[in-house]
This record gives sequence, structure tokens and C-alpha cells, in this order.
Amino acid sequence: MTSINEIAEDYVARYVELDPQFATELGVPGHDHELTDISLEGFAARNTLTAATLAAIRALEPADEGERVAVAAMEERLALAVESYEAGDDTSALNVIASPLQNMRAVFDQMSTEGEEDHANIARRLAAVPVALEQLKATLLDSAAHGRTSARRQVLACVKQTEDWTGARGGENFWTSLVARTGAAGALREDLERGAATATAATADFGRFLAEELLPSAPEKDAVGRERYQRASREFLGDTVDLDETYRWGLEEVERLRAEIAETAERIVPGGSLKDAVAALEADPTRRITGADNFRAWMQEKSDAAVAALVDVHFDIPEPVRRLECMIAPTHEGVMYYTPPSEDFSRPGRMWWSVPEGQTEFSTWRELTTVYHEGVPGHHLQCGQTAYRTELLNRWQRSMCWVSGHGEGWALYAERLMDDLGYLSDPGDKLGMLDGQMMRAVRVVVDLGMHLELEIPAGFDFGDGTGIDHGGERWTPELGWRFMRANVNLPEAQLAFELDRYLGWPGQAPSYKVGERIWMRARDDAKARKGADFDLKTFHRQALDLGSMGLKPLREALGRL
Repeated sequence: MTSINEIAEDYVARYVELDPQFATELGVPGHDHELTDISLEGFAARNTLTAATLAAIRALEPADEGERVAVAAMEERLALAVESYEAGDDTSALNVIASPLQNMRAVFDQMSTEGEEDHANIARRLAAVPVALEQLKATLLDSAAHGRTSARRQVLACVKQTEDWTGARGGENFWTSLVARTGAAGALREDLERGAATATAATADFGRFLAEELLPSAPEKDAVGRERYQRASREFLGDTVDLDETYRWGLEEVERLRAEIAETAERIVPGGSLKDAVAALEADPTRRITGADNFRAWMQEKSDAAVAALVDVHFDIPEPVRRLECMIAPTHEGVMYYTPPSEDFSRPGRMWWSVPEGQTEFSTWRELTTVYHEGVPGHHLQCGQTAYRTELLNRWQRSMCWVSGHGEGWALYAERLMDDLGYLSDPGDKLGMLDGQMMRAVRVVVDLGMHLELEIPAGFDFGDGTGIDHGGERWTPELGWRFMRANVNLPEAQLAFELDRYLGWPGQAPSYKVGERIWMRARDDAKARKGADFDLKTFHRQALDLGSMGLKPLREALGRL
């Protein structure tokens, strides 16, 4: 291979053979009946491929600006992937949201259930669940033997998830409900039901393994420390930031948002507090929707309206990217998320709402900004446009590269942009956006504070009428919980999940606000460079046409435009 792009194409083609779940995400046929090998040997094989690809691109000179951008993005990502593997981060991963356990379950959400071939693939993949979980057991035990076990909090949270997925806690069994959704009949139905029973038993057994065999080696302490945190931060940002400066900036952002929230609450209930404003919005029947299906329809309506309003005005939106499906997820974890389209767009991008068990009422004032975050101009525009630009981006750039600071930073930038463009002029919708911004700013403080055990400044205001009068006290999960409860308007169960998420996924939560900060700076830098020639639509197109990448190579590439 003589070019960077050839190497990139080959890397993706070989990687999907080693990661069937990733193949399903891309829509690559031929692997939907398999699960990814998560044994030590499976992790090692993928790392060997990554290391060889890294060496290959380092041996070549980029032929043009497009390859220059591609090699900068690939070198940053692949080098860090090898470093993380060698540190044992991959093989020890176990957390409440994004580890091999959750990835194995979530791949079933991406599978088609339309025909007999699809039903057969699901049945074979269900039958593979016990092997995958046995592989994961061995991998985690090996990591434990080397002193790398996730904190007790994460292990217990994953035990609870296995109970939720099997219906042991009184809810719906994910595996049997998956079979019911297929509508299969006859012999295929029998295969599916056997697969679901097998997966249920294996999932329950894995929960027992976590509780009885892994938990005794799990440390009580949640904090991962500076060395691990700095590597995790680089993973999610694609850049090295000053962690202490970022912590101080997060504190400043909380104060700035408190003032803006108070001003907006005043517009809703003159003379009232934030609590009064929220109560007024919750009591407004025009801002509430009953029923998950009705809420899904509202999400679809708002998403379609955003596409229609923005296309050819503020953004270039290719025709296939104008389609986005809003979905109710088959799980009940209380989060909204996005999954990209397949490479050929036969499966569209999808916005999912994982409705908490028993929730039937939905507040539109809270979620309009989330529709923009997950849809257009947020994740769907960004990921869809990247997937579409086959003439500009190689396959690795289009389908395999995802950097949280770039992607989540863009989605927060998109929310704020919609406010600037007047789409959140209603004070209730504006408060929903600011409430989300506050949650992301609080994340910066508590994530850095808890994992690095940073000092809380003297005079710090928790937001609940109490504070820290003197210096010297340091962040703990208990203080992080107190700070979150005082400043984030989420149901307590959802807030508890958020805290577990931060503690088990260090560095990811701050990537939203830090990424937004860098996107805002990039736009301001472009304005300063181009002066009267600056055009916002052109900036957006050029920036998104670079594809996903680390924030350091992004800044460098944008500076050359």
C-alpha cells in the first residue's frame, strides 16, 4: 500500500473481521450472527492490527492536505489506543455505561428484525452470549490478578444491570422481549426462544460472577488518580489539557450559568426562583406529553422541523442525511442517545430515548434542546455528513473515528447555536438548554474533582444554601452527589446513574463542555482570521468535512483553512 488512504481502508476492512459488533454498527453484512471476541487473545489481536497500522502510516508522507488531515487524526487515535491497551485499560474496563458488557447487549438494538435471515442472525448471536460472557470473565479475572479491577461501585452497578436485563428485579426481560419484537414464527421462533433462554441464564450467571468472584478484588476507592485520568482525558479529547486550569474554568462556568439561569427563570415567573420557574413549567399542560409513543412522535416532529428550517440556510445537509428516525429504546436507563446510519444509509441515523421504568409523562421544555443535540444540527448532522463524504474522507475517517470532545463538543455547540439563531427564544425552552449546560458544567467540576481529589476553594457555594468556608476540604463522591443534587434538575434515580457514570468512565463527562469550549474558540479564531469574509455556513461545512478527530489536530486543520 502506497497511500495513507489505502492503509486506512485496509485497517477498517481487517478490523471488522476482528470486531463483528462493530461490523453491525457499520452495516457491514456477514457478521451479524457473531459477537466480538473479548478474550485476552481477542484484545491482543485487535491491538496487533492497530499497532501495525500505526507503523505503516508513520512510514509514509501525506500526498496532499486531505491525507495530511487523515494521518494526523489516525496517528493521534491509534497511538493512544496502543498506549491504553498496554496500560491494561481495555481489558480491565467494567462500568455502568460503556464497557464490553454493555456493548454486547447494545449491539442487539442495531440489528434488523424484518425477515427470516435477520431472525436467524439474532438467534445465532443470542446463542453466542454465553461464550462471550465466559471470555469476559476470564479477561476481568486476569486484570484483577494484575491489580486492575474497577471500583466496587461499578461492579455492583453492573450486577444490577444484569438483574434488570434478565427481569430479576421485576421488570421486563430484555432477551425475551427482543424475541417478541421479531414477530418470528415456527422453527425460527423456537431457535430465538432457546437463544433468549440461554442468554438469560448466562447473563444471570455473569451477575453472580461479578458479585461473588470479582467484587472481593474491587477497591472501595472510586478515584483513579492523575496518571490514569490524564490518559483517559486524552482519549476523550484527543488533546492534552491542563487539568487544574480546566477545573478552575469549570467552577467559573457554573457561576456564569447560575446567573443566566436566574435571569431566565425571572422571565418565566417574575420575582420567583428557579424552583418556581420549574414548577410553573411542569404545571403547564402544553409542555407535557403523556405516553412514550406520543413523546416519540413529538421528537420526530421537532427533528423534521429542524432539518427543514436549517437545510441550505445555515448548513449544507446532503439528501440522505435529512432522514432521522426517533425511537423508543428497548431498555429503561433514562438516557437519550444517537446511533449513526449504516455506511450505505439503508439504516438511518436514529435518536433513542431509553425511558425509565414506569415513566409516562414527559416535559417538552426539558427535551427540545436534546433533540437538537442528538439530531440536527448536533450528532446526526455531524455523523451523517461524515458518513456521506466519501469523496473527501477515507473509510476510517467516515466510520471508525469518534472522539468524544469533538462529537459531544459539537453537539453542545449546536445547542447553543440554535439558541443564537432564535430556536430557543421561548424562556421555557431556553431554561431547558441552560439546565443541560449546567449539568455539563457541574460534570467538569465533579469529574475532575472526585477523580483527582482536588481541593474545594474557600467560599465555595454548593448551591443548596451551604458552602465551604475554609480551604483544604477535597472532593469525594458524597460531596459530588450533594453538588449535583443542588444544581442539576434530574430525577434522583437518573442523577444517581449519572454519578455512577462519571466515577466509572473518568474523563468522558467533561469532554462535552471542554469540547464545546474548543469549538467556540475555533469559530472565533476563524472570524478573526477572515474578518468580513467569514461565513458561518461555510465554516460549518469546512469544519464537518474534516471528519471526527482529536481536538488538537482539529485546531491545527481549522487553522489551515
